[in-house]
Amino acid sequence: MKPVSTSLPSHPLALPNLLTYARIIAVPAVVGALYCQAVLQGPLWLRWVSLAIFLVAAATDALDGYIARAWEQQSSLGRMLDPIADKLLVSSCLLMLAATDTIKGWSLWAAIVILCREVLVSGLREYLAELNVRVQVTRLAKWKTTVQLVAVGFLIAGEAGDAVIPGLTVTIPTLWTTGVLFGTQILGLVTFVGIALLWISALLTLYTGWDYFRAGVKHLT
Repeated sequence: MKPVSTSLPSHPLALPNLLTYARIIAVPAVVGALYCQAVLQGPLWLRWVSLAIFLVAAATDALDGYIARAWEQQSSLGRMLDPIADKLLVSSCLLMLAATDTIKGWSLWAAIVILCREVLVSGLREYLAELNVRVQVTRLAKWKTTVQLVAVGFLIAGEAGDAVIPGLTVTIPTLWTTGVLFGTQILGLVTFVGIALLWISALLTLYTGWDYFRAGVKHLT
């Protein structure tokens, strides 16, 4: 973390910012398609629609930063909106996946860890911004975001992905199954990979969240 010594121009219509806007606009489309399939009992191909929109939105996460640096179009608006767009995309998908029972049992704790960390770091960033201190994004935090996006992508595919490769299942322990406190849950391969990556991203989330808090504690005190 370091004090902010210079300000960047806004550039609201620069291409990197337009890509960030598109990522934010994609959030209701991704969630809406998933809702229609899982809650309204729509066809499984709606999950592929949701996944396609999600993948395009996730690709803009890397593309907008690359273009901003390559074309020297870095801006204060983009610096503010980029992490917000990432959090909106991941958080809204996690909530919908939990609501549709794609994420359930013990795996809910992984989603809770991710959501709590995002709230904590956002609050820390807001407080430090008042002190004119900017939080630097670490390389590990970027990897954390990447693993989160890949995990959510597998989970969005969910049932549709499992149907493509039937017969490959994994049994995992779960907190509550048909009235039994400790039971088991059978997952398709695609869903299992998504759950496994979700736990990995939750562990990375814990570490990077603690890393941010430890770096900012001297400013808090």
